Amino acid sequence: MRPTLSIVSFTTLSGTGFGLWFWIALRIALGDRAQWFDGLGWALGLIAGAALVVIGTLASLWHLGKPTRVWRAFSQWRSSWMSREGVFALAAFAVALATLAIQSTWIELPNEALVLRAVAALLAMLCAAAVYSTAMIYASLPPIPAWQHRFVVPAYLLFAALGGGILFGPFAGTTLDVPNLANAGVAVGAAVLWWIKHRYWRDIDRTPLPHDTGDAVGLPGRRVSTFERPHTEANFVVREMVFVFARKHAERLRIVAGVLFAGIPALCALVAWLLPNANTTLALWIAVLAFQLGAMVERWLFFAEAKHIVSLYY
Repeated sequence: MRPTLSIVSFTTLSGTGFGLWFWIALRIALGDRAQWFDGLGWALGLIAGAALVVIGTLASLWHLGKPTRVWRAFSQWRSSWMSREGVFALAAFAVALATLAIQSTWIELPNEALVLRAVAALLAMLCAAAVYSTAMIYASLPPIPAWQHRFVVPAYLLFAALGGGILFGPFAGTTLDVPNLANAGVAVGAAVLWWIKHRYWRDIDRTPLPHDTGDAVGLPGRRVSTFERPHTEANFVVREMVFVFARKHAERLRIVAGVLFAGIPALCALVAWLLPNANTTLALWIAVLAFQLGAMVERWLFFAEAKHIVSLYY
């Protein structure tokens, strides 16, 4: 598949935004209210998550032929994972705003703490559902065997969770009563994510397209031969569905992506773990930047290496 910057930006930035909301929501729902966040850390975190989600969503509109008709996508939520993604994203945005309003005392409610915990728990579930729906957009497409792999959905979820978890650190400040556990979580999460992507890349390298030219032209089980090229000039199918990418370039980019989204964040988490009394803010922000760049490289490869079965014909 031909990777586009708009979709790469959307799936990475919005995923990190949902991940940040997820951890903030869990902190509010399960943590001690007196130690939620210092100052405006919780509010800034919610706003930062909203900015990432909005920027990612706006980037996705670049890929649409008629962005003004995007509202129609929400009407197919019964059958379309893309529609479900939009519904969950809008719901999460509304609940995040409600969380901000309640915690900011803009709204006075009886049993405010209990209500806030319930709203935060709902926000966490909606964020997870939105990222899961994004992953299923691709995992539910049979014509692209690489996206049918069992690790596609877990990788999307873990990328969002790890990206949001790394970004959660600077906003949480000193309120994390178990900072070593949080740093260990980042290090372990980075290692698990690298293992998942390594297995995924190994499997798609070893497994050829499980289809033949008959499947590509809609005649499964039949042997189809061609005596001339299917077209004489470039067309939409070739431009969008058949993307040729050299194996040697893919291997290099995989190494770059792994170092950025797993190696550097794990190293920064280890530094913060070993130096608990030092100012590790710079290390946290380096981890945030490295992870986001690595996620974009990984997501670009996710599309570039995916082979549509129509390529067997074209």
